[in-house]
Amino acid sequence: MTPSTSLLAQIDSPEDLRRLPIADLPKLAEEIRQEIITTVARTGGHLAPCLGVVELTLAIHYVFDTPNDKLIWDVGHQAYAHKLITGRRDRFGTLRQYEGISGFPKRAESPYDAFDTGHSSTSISAALGISCAKDLKGNRRRSIAVIGDGSMTGGMAFEALNQAGHLDKNLIVILNDNEMSISPNVGALSSFLSRKLTGRSVTRLKREMEHFLKSFANVGENILHVLKKGEDSLKGFFTPGMLFEALQFEYIGPIRGHQMENLIETLQNVRDFGKGPVLVHVLTTKGKGYDPAERNPGDYHGVGPFDVATGKPLPGPPAPVSYTKVFGDTLVRIAEADPRVTAITAAMPAGTGLIGFSKRFPERFYDVGIAEQHAVTFAAGLATEGILPVVAVYSTFLQRALDQIIHDVCLPNLPVTLAIDRGGVVGDDGPTHHGVFDLSFLRFIPNLVVMAPKDENEFQHMLRTAILHPGPAAVRYPRGSGVGVEMDAELKRLPLGKGELLREGGDVLLLPVGNRVAPALEAAEGLAKLGVEAAVINPRFVNPLDGDLICEWAAKTGGVVTVEDNVRKGGFGSAVLELLQRRGLDGVRVRVLGYPDRFLEHATQEILYRLGKIDAAAITKAALELAGGSSVG
Repeated sequence: MTPSTSLLAQIDSPEDLRRLPIADLPKLAEEIRQEIITTVARTGGHLAPCLGVVELTLAIHYVFDTPNDKLIWDVGHQAYAHKLITGRRDRFGTLRQYEGISGFPKRAESPYDAFDTGHSSTSISAALGISCAKDLKGNRRRSIAVIGDGSMTGGMAFEALNQAGHLDKNLIVILNDNEMSISPNVGALSSFLSRKLTGRSVTRLKREMEHFLKSFANVGENILHVLKKGEDSLKGFFTPGMLFEALQFEYIGPIRGHQMENLIETLQNVRDFGKGPVLVHVLTTKGKGYDPAERNPGDYHGVGPFDVATGKPLPGPPAPVSYTKVFGDTLVRIAEADPRVTAITAAMPAGTGLIGFSKRFPERFYDVGIAEQHAVTFAAGLATEGILPVVAVYSTFLQRALDQIIHDVCLPNLPVTLAIDRGGVVGDDGPTHHGVFDLSFLRFIPNLVVMAPKDENEFQHMLRTAILHPGPAAVRYPRGSGVGVEMDAELKRLPLGKGELLREGGDVLLLPVGNRVAPALEAAEGLAKLGVEAAVINPRFVNPLDGDLICEWAAKTGGVVTVEDNVRKGGFGSAVLELLQRRGLDGVRVRVLGYPDRFLEHATQEILYRLGKIDAAAITKAALELAGGSSVG
């Protein structure tokens, strides 16, 4: 397709889009799909969710005056079409690449990105806040929140709906219903209603009839009540409309999300005649337009580079088994031996490695939807009855359940295991998904044991240790492959709070935690060639620390380098500093290596390790400075 015949090449903003006749929009949608497919095949990214909302994206920007009208995407991983038509087409090839455009909406990137997103169920709250702010300023522009049916399972969405209905603001919520979040939804909304109920003439007729009947005292009100009761019964029988209307929303739909003219007409009706909060229910197909993604949308939710013709991942160098797979396989082994073990996920059975467990033990597997807070307290309830629940969750999403961890699990000292996947930087998903705060916000909680494995073999033993621990325990492990060590056949229980000395040395002590052990050992080998003998301790436990082992070697060497895939503030290095102070070792010189006090952008994990100065080269440099007598930093 030459630039002269390409519609997409002519679109630099939604203003350009609005100049097109509606008849051209299906062709534009097809071009956008092809651009998304070919780009994501090279860069990786979120494919199926973006393909499902192309027509909806075009319809919203065609009808509403963005960016004056504010469009807020829930989660945001479905916003690639939005990026393509809002001035970022020329940079779309840099999607999720280092120093390229983000895979999520980002206010610093474009005025069309009204809110920074990355976690689910936030759009309605944000849109309502924007709507209220505009009212306070006398600005009558609209706020439009687009939320998926998966995100609608999050309790925060209903908290926002509840307030929006109470405030009676002119808020528009578009429910993108594809019966999927990342995996198939739990209790997905079922719906069916003819689009004719949303037509402009019908909407006007309903309002005029209401006004006419209300002019007749008593009798008219009674007739209106009967008519409304009949209409509500019809909607309640066929659709989830009654649920939203009970929250004081006008419910419209469901409508087909890939029929451009119908979409535009419906949104125009809402724009021109809407008063108060309105929810438009749109039915879409996740992965629309790319057969492999339509057939297996869960597999194509987030993908690495792949071959467009076959849909298969591009071959890469052989890699060791992933931590996620080790978790899933090990949990099945433990559960086979102990019927008390159960698994809980918040809408991510595949992402957390629990598909095998769910098939092997369906009666002991719980997918609670996008509801991390509920997942943790639900696990606490199970634990009070002698069950051993394991909550598998990404680090970045566990942040949403901090109160429940403290109040419902750790305060009563219940045996709940937190399996924290994606601890540390995660790569191209960027700042909304990096799990670089968990060591800081977990280690201060009383009763909570916090572990981080140096490799995949130690990980399987830590998981067993956590599950058998009589109180709460967390195992934090990184995204991606292990280091390729041999796996023990028999699972062992590790001694609580005991680290291991991996290497002796009298010049400096290296204290790396979790996935930083391997680069620390690499650094120690390089230091030895430079005449610096470094001791290396794998602490295993962030809480409780092995104080005796750490302090013994800190005193011997006089200098300590701590290294963590976490922010420096309040993390593992802070714990070591506190330990040395308590033990009276104030004279020991310390370097704390971790991420600085800012949010990290998207890039590969290797680039971020280097930029964060926690790789082998940075460890070597810090150790040489200490061995040479530099001051604490």
